[in-house]
This record gives sequence, C-alpha cells and structure tokens, in this order.
Amino acid sequence: MKQFYKRYRSLFSVNLLTVLMTFLWLAPAFAQDAGKPAQYKIDVEAFGDNSRHWYGIADKHNVINAMPGRPRYKATDIVQVADNILLLQKNNGGWPKNYDVMAILTDSQKDSVLKTKDIYNTTYDNGSTYTQITCLANVYEATQQEKYKTAAIMGLNFVLASQYKNGGWPQYYPLQSDYSRCITYNDGVFEGIMELLQDIKDNHPEYAFVDNSLREKLVNAYNKGLACIIKTQINDAGKPTAWCQQYDEVSLKPAWARKFEPPSICNGESADLVLFLMRIDHPKKDVIEAIQNAVAWFDTSKIYYTRVKTIAAPRMVTPFRVSVSDRITVEDPTAPPIWTRYYELKTHKPLFCNRDSKVVYSLDKVDRERRDGYGWYTYNPQKVLDKYHEWQQQWAPGKDVLAKAVK
Repeated sequence: MKQFYKRYRSLFSVNLLTVLMTFLWLAPAFAQDAGKPAQYKIDVEAFGDNSRHWYGIADKHNVINAMPGRPRYKATDIVQVADNILLLQKNNGGWPKNYDVMAILTDSQKDSVLKTKDIYNTTYDNGSTYTQITCLANVYEATQQEKYKTAAIMGLNFVLASQYKNGGWPQYYPLQSDYSRCITYNDGVFEGIMELLQDIKDNHPEYAFVDNSLREKLVNAYNKGLACIIKTQINDAGKPTAWCQQYDEVSLKPAWARKFEPPSICNGESADLVLFLMRIDHPKKDVIEAIQNAVAWFDTSKIYYTRVKTIAAPRMVTPFRVSVSDRITVEDPTAPPIWTRYYELKTHKPLFCNRDSKVVYSLDKVDRERRDGYGWYTYNPQKVLDKYHEWQQQWAPGKDVLAKAVK
C-alpha cells in the first residue's frame, strides 16, 4: 500500500489541488445562485383588464391600438415585458390604461409611444400603475438591472404625488374635471394601491431597493389610506354599513361616478375592501369595528331565492355597445344568497339606474343595453362571510356578529 501511495502520490496531490482550485473558482457562483430569487414570471392576469380593453376596444385616447395577428411575449420574457412597461411609463411616473404590456410592438408603434411621454393621461383605472410598479420591482429583483429600479421609484413617487391629504386617491392624476377626480374604490383601485404599500411596509424582499426616506413616506401614505377607508364607511342613522364606489374628494360624501352609478352602498366594491382589511395583521380597534359592521351589513342585505339568468335576445346595436343577450331575475328556492351591486342610501332598497341617471328599483326597469351590459348583482360579499369566522376567532374572539344567524 505504501508503495502504491508513493507511486501515485503526485497524481493524488495534483487532483486534490485541482478539486480545491475548482471549488474556490465556483464558490462565488454557487453563493450567488443560492441568493437568487426563484425564476420570476410575469403575472399576466394582473394586466388582464388592460389587455382585454386593448384587444376589445379601439380606444380613441390610445396613441397606438392593437394590430391584427401580432404575437405576444410569454410570461417568462420578463425583460422584454418590463421594457414595454418602461416604454409606456409617462415622465410623471404613472401609466395610461388599456395597453397590452405583453404585446410585441412594431418599431413604428414604439416610436409613436415615445413621442407622447409628456401627455399625462396617467391613471389607476383597470389595474394601471400599481400593477406596473409591482412587476418592475420583481423584475429588478430577478435581474438587478438599474433601469427597472429607477422606473419603479418614479412610479412610487407618482403614488405619493397623487394622494389627497385626506388619504384618498383619484382615478386619474393629474386631476381631470369629471368624476375621475373623486376618491375611487371602484374596480379595486384603492386596495390595489394599498396592497402595494402594505408589501413595502411589511418589508417584502422585492422592495428592498426602497431607501429609508422613501419607505417612511410610503408607510405614511399607507396609514393615511387606511384612515380614509375607516372615515368613509357609510353610517346610516348611527348604523355603519359598507362603502360607496366613489367619494367627493373634499366632503368625503358618497358621489356619482358614471351616469348609471349613483351614490349608494356598493356591495361589490365593499366586499373587496373588507377582504383587504381582513388581511391586516394585528388590526387596530377601528379596523376590527369596520370589518364587524360591514359583515353585519352583508348578512342583513342578503337577497334570497333569486337567480340571475342570461337569455337569448335579438341583436341590438346601440351607440355604446352591441347587445346580443338579455338578463332576467327568476325565483329559485335553491339559489344561494345574492346581493345587488347598489343599495339606496337611508332606505337600503336594492337600486338600479339607467344612463339618464334615473333610479329604478328592479332589473326589468333598466334599459336592455345596461341590463345585460353591467354587473347589477354580485356574490362578492359571500367571500367575506366565508372568511369571517376564521378572522373573528383570531382577532375578535369575544364578538361574533353572525352568531344570531346560527341555528
């Protein structure tokens, strides 16, 4: 054995040295890979509303519109999609709506967009701006390319600039002269912004690039936004209920949105707000009370034995859309509880409305184009009721507002 070792000692030494040198050479790469986040993919559905409008509506406000037969990027093409997001970002840090960030644009389309960087039709509508910021933060974490960090910070500063002193956000910023300047809970705008700020407040790793000074401002914006939610919960004759879609930005009173969206208690938007509040860890007393009151309202505003059916109808062309079906309500003892989107302030009667802003109290009184072209009924409050008992046992074990309903 000794002779064998002596004979091959030099070979062993060389091989051990080679292994050692190889390990030292590869160690930094191993360490770097160990610290990398899991491969990021674009959350395509996060941009779903924008892309559906891009392909479904030739928006006259768009600089470019969809071209037939054009290919789209895959969810794994994160750099190319992020570059689209940079292209569409305006110089004030925000984004317009109704573009598909997954679209592979032509050079001509890109040139057209570049020429409009100073046209500030920037908005939170259809999931805009806060969604792009979130995507850029994730792409920066995955690539460490500075341009994505810079653009995300621009977007965050847009969020700060667009917030009202009372904590609310408008639908568009800079402000416009129509209802879009109202504080907007419609279509997930408010909770979309708040979830972004909450992730930053909770130190999610994709926002590690946010420095202490900016982080402090964003956390303050989150706290103001939370206070705005609490302040705007509708209190009818001393009984808190839920929320309206939009509020006057000065008086904080429920306000008109579009002509068929009257000031009212809006159960669809309210349910999403409550689901956001339920995600707050160690909620304070005012948040707990807001949730409890909203849950009690959802329970009392249930509509039983009613089902909405879509039925065939002759094709009808209107200035707003083409209607090819109709909707009716039918009595059904097996139907689960349902809610109307709107309930009248004070009376709490189910509420509907036409484009002439005239209120009606049943679906069959709504013009057909709106009747089958708008979500007048919702099941969203059931999502809150389904989560309530788990939340209540954790954060309000001494008070179950649904206990009276248990038989």
